[in-house]
Amino acid sequence: MHIHILGICGTFMGGLAALAREAGHKVTGCDAGVYPPMSDQLRALGIELIEGYGADQLSLKPDLFVIGNVVSRLHLAGGAAKFPLMEAILDAGLPYTSGPQWLSDHVLQGLHVLAVAGTHGKTTTTAMLAWILEAAGLTPGFLVGGVPLNFGVSARLGRQAAGQARPLFVIEADEYDTAFFDKRSKFVHYRPRTAVLNNLEFDHADIFPDLAAIERQFHHLVRTVPPTGRVVVNRQQDSLARVLMQGAWSEVTGFGTPQSDFAALGEPHDFAVLHQGQRAAQVAWQLTGEHNQMNALAAIAAAEHVGVAPAQAAQALADFHNVRRRMELRGTVRGIAVYDDFAHHPTAIHTTLNGLRRRVGPQARILAVFEPRSNTMKLGTMKAQLPWALETADLAFCHTAGLDWDAAEALAPMQQRARCSDDLKALVAQIAQIARPGDHIVCMSNGSFGGIHALLLQALAESTPSRQ
Repeated sequence: MHIHILGICGTFMGGLAALAREAGHKVTGCDAGVYPPMSDQLRALGIELIEGYGADQLSLKPDLFVIGNVVSRLHLAGGAAKFPLMEAILDAGLPYTSGPQWLSDHVLQGLHVLAVAGTHGKTTTTAMLAWILEAAGLTPGFLVGGVPLNFGVSARLGRQAAGQARPLFVIEADEYDTAFFDKRSKFVHYRPRTAVLNNLEFDHADIFPDLAAIERQFHHLVRTVPPTGRVVVNRQQDSLARVLMQGAWSEVTGFGTPQSDFAALGEPHDFAVLHQGQRAAQVAWQLTGEHNQMNALAAIAAAEHVGVAPAQAAQALADFHNVRRRMELRGTVRGIAVYDDFAHHPTAIHTTLNGLRRRVGPQARILAVFEPRSNTMKLGTMKAQLPWALETADLAFCHTAGLDWDAAEALAPMQQRARCSDDLKALVAQIAQIARPGDHIVCMSNGSFGGIHALLLQALAESTPSRQ
């Protein structure tokens, strides 16, 4: 089969493309931004990439068009379609489907799917779970919305291991909508036998009116788990308790509270795993933060459902190296460390900075640099939470380009600790002048942030050390 993917350079669609190519399909694709690293990864697989969404791509004559959720029916100011290729597909009556539906039909059929859902930590927990299963010799397939450092690729097909009734496939299960023609959450297509509900807060204000609407989507996921399956649920979350109150038809395994099936005892970087109240394992690893401790419990509970003992899972986590853009150290100049992190929701920002504070201690300075880039943050829905999210930082720098709300006003409770600018180069220069040896600069965005990490490292190398 020849498939042509619209929006191929997104993390999900790029992973799907890699899986399709590995399965023997011919794959081509297009995107508005064909750029590294995804473009390099896809071209290395022999996948032809086309810049833009021109209608002339119909001449490729694929068997099927696979449509990413970046594609819409929007028209530009002059009346021209934003995605002329999609309009041409509809006009010609050609076959098309969504990415999640294609994955369900052509990859996930007959597999034991382990799906990781949640507002935060999906990518990290999915990578943890895949690594635990890999270390146990189960050779799982996976699709992760990032690049796990233990694997070096975001997706692969697995193979059936001895003793397993079905091949295993671990997937990051996103609650965002599927496509412009299918407004259900992506994860309802995956039909997992093991479903992780990691946490649930309000997000995606562009498509969900309130938290209750997202809870309904999570319950749609619960409805698809078979009676012999397992729902792994964070017992700390009232929102997830409300999801389960709507009905559960599978085994429910809880984690996170002392009374849960799986609990933690100790510091996030070195803690005991309690299984039904009994010490079952010890996790000593490189990661920090209570959020990663919770992610680990979720992964251990999910792995236990397919026969991996908690002690074996904990041993694997000792060698887990996280995912690119999750507190990834991009460089150190003059004793100043610069990190890249994907955090963009206020809770994720808060937990990321708290984890770093616990690691570096109270004396080191933390400089938080962030851009409100997600659709929810651009709308200003959660702007009031930003001072709380940034409370652990000694200084906060906000890149305000493209915002329709006043970031300086939102950050006013932080007083002189917060600085705002719509000029990225000016912001970088300001940070470089203020930074001093021993500082930790954390850049947080769900986008490329204009290459700020390289700009900062260069500016730090060229700047005069601060006396502040």
